Amino acid sequence: MSRKPSYDRDVVIRRACFLFWKRGWAGTSLKDLEATLNLNPGSFYAAFGSKDALYKLALDQYVSDNLATLTDLEQSHGPLGALKAFLHHVIEDKTAAAQACMLSKTVLELSTHAHPLADHANELLVGVEKYFESLFGKAQACEQIGAAHNPHSLARRYMSDLLGMRISAERSSYGASATAYEIEKSLSRL
Repeated sequence: MSRKPSYDRDVVIRRACFLFWKRGWAGTSLKDLEATLNLNPGSFYAAFGSKDALYKLALDQYVSDNLATLTDLEQSHGPLGALKAFLHHVIEDKTAAAQACMLSKTVLELSTHAHPLADHANELLVGVEKYFESLFGKAQACEQIGAAHNPHSLARRYMSDLLGMRISAERSSYGASATAYEIEKSLSRL
């Protein structure tokens, strides 16, 4: 009979996500993971199988957490308000390991090596963009933005602006705050 793990799997995945987000795939060794997660090698492999498998779970958790935040913001601020509030959430999040997007960092780090995790991160980015598109579509249906706007185009631009803002935040919080304000202003003019 197998023993039940003495840890909360979701907590461990979030801790791994934090470490991977901060250091990247290559910058995080198995020893780093074992120490941070307080797992011995046997427990690590029994729980996750490999570093890549855990990284994939961490990417999925990262997206899940961000989409949950957007859903909460939509419930309290409406679709367009959620998009505006999310900008500020991103730069004010004190629990973030890094300001730059974990998905885009993964694509940049691993795509040159044709690593499957880069493809997975890219698929997740496409999914997040589709979520943004749905919020713009809802905002249009509520007449918060004009009918002449294309929700898909707005989502692509928002994603691009958000990724740029996150890079600015990685460099300096002032630059990110100014960028968030500019993006919010442009959303108000739709």
